[in-house]
Amino acid sequence: MARFTLPRDVYHGQGALEALKTFEGKKAIICVGGSSMKKFGFLDKAAAYLKEAGMEVDFIEGIEPDPSVETVMKGAQKMLEFQPDWIIAMGGGSPIDAAKAMWIKYEYPETTFEDMCKVFGLPKLRTKAHFCAVSSTSGTATEVTAFSIITDYNKGIKYPIADFEITPDVAIVDPELAKTMPKKLVAHTGMDAMTHAVEAYVSTANCDYTDPLAIHAIEMIMKDLVPSYNEDMSARERMHNAQCLAGMAFSNALLGIVHSMAHKTGAAFADYGAHIIHGAANAMYLPKVIAFNAKDETAKKRYGVIVDYMGIADKSASDDEKVKALIAYLRKMNDDLNIPHCIKNYGADSFPTENGFVPEEVFLERLPSIAANALLDACTGSNPRQPSQEEMEKLFKCCYYDTEVDF
Repeated sequence: MARFTLPRDVYHGQGALEALKTFEGKKAIICVGGSSMKKFGFLDKAAAYLKEAGMEVDFIEGIEPDPSVETVMKGAQKMLEFQPDWIIAMGGGSPIDAAKAMWIKYEYPETTFEDMCKVFGLPKLRTKAHFCAVSSTSGTATEVTAFSIITDYNKGIKYPIADFEITPDVAIVDPELAKTMPKKLVAHTGMDAMTHAVEAYVSTANCDYTDPLAIHAIEMIMKDLVPSYNEDMSARERMHNAQCLAGMAFSNALLGIVHSMAHKTGAAFADYGAHIIHGAANAMYLPKVIAFNAKDETAKKRYGVIVDYMGIADKSASDDEKVKALIAYLRKMNDDLNIPHCIKNYGADSFPTENGFVPEEVFLERLPSIAANALLDACTGSNPRQPSQEEMEKLFKCCYYDTEVDF
């Protein structure tokens, strides 16, 4: 028996934020990140709609990118004091992911972060509050997923929390919020969405319910991501829908080792002055992982189906030729989005540079533990080809030096 879970309601299209007017409850707390939601007036709008619905409103503001365990615990304490019956998380993946983890701690104050990280092991939520996610970026799709990513900075590791219990009750996908994204964010979140769709389609947990969502998301992203990056606002609106479809697919089909690798390298070199931004990591690693996974015949055939839908190779071509076409297409997309091809050329500002911020000797020294942690990541189990420690290290080296995957 398998399960397919989505939010109870998805409000989408221009003006979807107004759905907050219809919510029933006494108290709502709004969780946001930096200043963009406030700067562009969306935070005030959301609060006004909730007050119109008759609710008292409080705020948790300033949730950082790549939210920490400490941020989660602090936010949960504020929820315990305020006692909301609606949690409204607004912004990109970071504030929504943090709010999901706060929600767990709010409902079960004795829960530790280690408890949260037990895959599909959470107790029943919604004993105190319902959860609404309002996405402002077009990539993470956390507004419709059963996942949250929280960083333990003491260990330099991003941990995925995975459980259908944290799938939001309501998702609001209003393209007005996405129009405020800077170009770099469009690029990184867009390639995160592409990775979600591709990994969901070849995942060992794919099914008839997830495949159409993944394929259509890939078709849309292929058509609209680069124009969205180049300020085409009609394409930006369609990308907001595409990333949500990709999220619906991967929340149920799960992911693979592109995400395992991205999770374990994101904060691994923070002591050298920067993170490897999640979407950029996915963009760099995806072509390498496709080459690795394509040694599995089932995965290779499914990559071939993706290429057929994309129309980037002749349908009579062999699956090996189709895999090469897919890899070449994704690398060209990275070029169009100003994303590097490898860690060695990843600058502290995330842009391509001859000498990236991660020194070679530091990468090689930390490689065994990073590879071991990636193997233990929640996303590894549904990858179509299971790597050994040695293979994972070799794959990471290919992602550092931009060398061919021939194993």
